[in-house]
Amino acid sequence: MNKEQKHFETQAIRIQSERTPYQEHSSPLYLTSGFVFEGSEEMRASFAEEKERNLYSRFSNPNTTEFVDKMCALEGAEAGYAFATGMAAVFSTFAALLNSGDHIVSSRSVFGSTHSLFIKYFPKWNIETSYFQVNEVDTIEKLIQPNTKILYAESPTNPGVDVLDLEKLGNIAKKHNLLLIIDNCFATPYLQNPIKFGADLVIHSATKLIDGQGRVLGGVTVGTKELIREIYLFSRNTGPALSPFNAWVLSKSLETLAVRVDKHCENALELAKYLEKHPKINWVKYPFLPSHPQYEIAKKQMKLGGNIIAFEINGGVEGGKTFFDHIKMSSLSANLGDTRTIVTHPASTTHSKLAIEDKLSVGITDGMVRCSVGLEHIQDIIKDIEQALEKV
Repeated sequence: MNKEQKHFETQAIRIQSERTPYQEHSSPLYLTSGFVFEGSEEMRASFAEEKERNLYSRFSNPNTTEFVDKMCALEGAEAGYAFATGMAAVFSTFAALLNSGDHIVSSRSVFGSTHSLFIKYFPKWNIETSYFQVNEVDTIEKLIQPNTKILYAESPTNPGVDVLDLEKLGNIAKKHNLLLIIDNCFATPYLQNPIKFGADLVIHSATKLIDGQGRVLGGVTVGTKELIREIYLFSRNTGPALSPFNAWVLSKSLETLAVRVDKHCENALELAKYLEKHPKINWVKYPFLPSHPQYEIAKKQMKLGGNIIAFEINGGVEGGKTFFDHIKMSSLSANLGDTRTIVTHPASTTHSKLAIEDKLSVGITDGMVRCSVGLEHIQDIIKDIEQALEKV
């Protein structure tokens, strides 16, 4: 790619693997488990990492490399590694960098499976986590211990759509010599680049907006070469690698990420404004609504507000059940970031394993709905939500 072409959309489209002798215009699929060598010396040198080349698709593959190269360029990172799922990226990143006895400081508002890692699995290896509330960033320094190694957060958060001040987090991490890891799934690299604010590593569930059509699973971590090297060595031995086919799909998906996310955000803002005025809605949270508690922070660090809206329906559990049972067009699914609008009840699905007090501490009430706004015509989306609310 011409080094002069640095705009997001151009890099997302024009970064691709080297053409084969067939001179294909679009990158081919490399569905192979391994790669061959010309002789014993080349094989030895390759495994000794004296020669940079593909060895085995658990380590690297042209399709995976193309996807990672694009993500690094779009996030402003030095290196990256791609995983089979977003949670494989989260677990492998932590597992590669933490030792027994280390300590994590994390936002309390994290995805349910990430929370399970922190409270159920990591303690088995003597790794403890201390939580801070999203609106209490100033308390972070009180939680830092001599053995604290990582400061972690999602922004915007899942499912509450809270926004954390990445610049503040970056300053705290730098001051205390901590690794700052940010889950940037809801924003995508198109809307937000945490590395600019001091993040050492950025994690994505590529299953969401990066794919954008609910087809494949994938995850990726990008950041400094030094840290990614550790993650790579851990992952090539433990085997959470992204498949070449899914990498190929995700790389092609990045070509349309900007135009898709622009429309997602346009639809989401219009739906959020509609919901804010609805008499059967108690509250609405969307980063680019002026009523959002972190609206000014969102405007500072995000290009647009994303496609996720959180809102609470009157009537608690029964009101929520009635609403979901009367949805006609939108999908009832646990996924998000799809072309199709999806409504989810976090309290009984994605975050059901959290204790009641943990749910309430991050704003997950019985009547809360997470809406992943799709690319259908906005009037059809509103009409579907409206007719379901009429039954509540």
